[in-house]
Amino acid sequence: MSRNTDKRTYEHAEPLFVHLSLTDPRGPEHDAVRADIIELCLPLAEHIARKYAGRGEAFDDLLQTARLGMVMAVDRYDVTTGSPFLGFAVPTIMGEVRRHFRDHIWPVHVPRREKELQSKVRVATDDLSRRLHRSPTAHELAAELDVTVTDITRTLVAANAFHTRSLDTPARDSDGEPGMTIADSFGAEDPRYQLTEDTITVAPLLSQLSPDDQQLLIWRFYDTLSQGEIAQRLGVSQMSVSRKLTKLLSGLRAQTVDEQPVPTA
Repeated sequence: MSRNTDKRTYEHAEPLFVHLSLTDPRGPEHDAVRADIIELCLPLAEHIARKYAGRGEAFDDLLQTARLGMVMAVDRYDVTTGSPFLGFAVPTIMGEVRRHFRDHIWPVHVPRREKELQSKVRVATDDLSRRLHRSPTAHELAAELDVTVTDITRTLVAANAFHTRSLDTPARDSDGEPGMTIADSFGAEDPRYQLTEDTITVAPLLSQLSPDDQQLLIWRFYDTLSQGEIAQRLGVSQMSVSRKLTKLLSGLRAQTVDEQPVPTA
């Protein structure tokens, strides 16, 4: 088989995988075709490595990790599924690069249990995404791993603890010259921090609500309509709207703290 890959790209690698599936895994032709595929896909690994450059890790290390993930993708891909190779290879390679960051760059202290759970969440997310054909919610991840929603939320937040900068690092002004430190640029504590944390926690749960319930919350908290205005739109009493909102919020609050909602009349 020709090893000239000048006119081929990794975007059309499936024919090579068909050829690979027809060879004897123990024969020299199998090794040659596999090496051909790997050579063809090296640019893909480099493209993904560059997406993560500039985050505090040497590019050569990122490239080596991305190439390892690419080889893993080549060896694990099953052409008989009918799925495109890129759809399998990209998340596999990105997963290896992200694992490299998790394993080597944890400047913010993260409890060991959350580090370990993070790895399980990654695998469960990939599995559920394939089964559901969409990204899983925090509640679905919690059920899959038999943990609490709070554990999932904390783990996802902890996954962002890859890279930090000292508060004493000088910031750059518009001319690129060192100016005040990062700490100097901080203002007073924002009283809405807690609101932000609550939003991050509850966001996955909102997608599980019915369209009518979602619309009710949008009217009340996004459009800032009063309960009376909502009642007029729905043709019901204000008390009915109040009870519905109380029940919805109670249910969401209970799921975020892993409690059962308090029954409402």
